[in-house]
Amino acid sequence: MRLMQRLGLGLVLSLAVLAAQGGTPRDPGRYFFDQTLGDFSEELETARQDGKKAILIMFEMDECPFCHRMKQTVLNQPEIQDYFKQHFLVLSVDIEGDVEITDFKGQLTTEKDFAFKGNRVRATPVFAFFDLNGDPIKGARYTGATNGPEEFQWFGEYVVDEVFREMSFTRYKRARQQAN
Repeated sequence: MRLMQRLGLGLVLSLAVLAAQGGTPRDPGRYFFDQTLGDFSEELETARQDGKKAILIMFEMDECPFCHRMKQTVLNQPEIQDYFKQHFLVLSVDIEGDVEITDFKGQLTTEKDFAFKGNRVRATPVFAFFDLNGDPIKGARYTGATNGPEEFQWFGEYVVDEVFREMSFTRYKRARQQAN
């Protein structure tokens, strides 16, 4: 009986921790990333029609521990997923991928070449925002894992509120940290 009480208490504590974190984590593959057939020029049109602010691409690779950490601790959070789905079309590109895609300009390429040649991605993860013309948004690129969901949320707000026009994300983040 004592074991059952401990298990029950453990379950209650686990649920309390999840509730304090904002909800039960959800699969980022299903709730964060949008599905694509690999025609990014077509995705631009979809983003425009859906009233999105920009397209966010996560450049990643399978063996990347920081990519996995982001998916397990940040991109799986319901509040992050809901905010980014509301404002952005979110895609994933495998920097080692040989899958053919059509880039934003309508040119056929591979995921690997789109990452390395087209966007100079050398490390993962890289989160890069593109405007609705398919051009990179200057200053709206983040390499590596964020410190947590709050910092990633700030990165999204930085683009939605167009703060990138006024200051770097580092300065914006510092201002947000001082305000808290």
